[in-house]
Amino acid sequence: MEKSILVPQGLIAHGRGECFDYLIGEKTQDFAEKAIEAAAATLLLSKTPVISINGNMAALVPEGLVRLAEETNAKLEVNLFYRDERREKVIAEVLYKANAKEVLGVGEDASTVIPELFSQRRRVSPKGIYIADVVLLGLEDGDRTEALVKMGKKVIAIDINPLSRTSRTATITIVDNIIRAIPRLVEKVKEFKSKNKEELEQIVLNYNNKNVLAESLKFIANRLTQLSFSL
Repeated sequence: MEKSILVPQGLIAHGRGECFDYLIGEKTQDFAEKAIEAAAATLLLSKTPVISINGNMAALVPEGLVRLAEETNAKLEVNLFYRDERREKVIAEVLYKANAKEVLGVGEDASTVIPELFSQRRRVSPKGIYIADVVLLGLEDGDRTEALVKMGKKVIAIDINPLSRTSRTATITIVDNIIRAIPRLVEKVKEFKSKNKEELEQIVLNYNNKNVLAESLKFIANRLTQLSFSL
């Protein structure tokens, strides 16, 4: 927080998510693996992928985000709910220190507006999120996910809460802690680079986000039952 990367509201949101990590056993479960595979295939098929970065993501996995961008030829864009130019620059600097070559969405670069969105997150780069066909985001509010989907974009969300509006609205939801999900996604992208277009398309076609969310909830319910018997 002292470096302006995070705001108190972001810490609160992260804390809420941490409770779900206990519920899924603090490891990447099979339902998350299915989503990670679909996400990797979707990113590799994308023509204009963008990784949307907020303060929490920059603080937790900056190197992983930069590696993912490199492996998928995706652009990195800062997009904040609590936006000010100083904070944007601080977050961009964190990414540059992690070897990012370009960071969009800072200052006047965020000159385009997402329709039907009224928070500061509506401001995006005309070279990034606005023209993206796929947007990966994490630790997100549901309003922007809905707005991006309405624009016809595929949204990959990393959200450990399967009940959130973001999780239920996204095209692909990775129900996992972002500190595990990003490195695993990088690994899967590297693995899938050997696949042809038809194979990648089949992976995406076979994926059902509602089923994956249902699996995550069933897992949590079963885990709670098992824990109750162990008391």
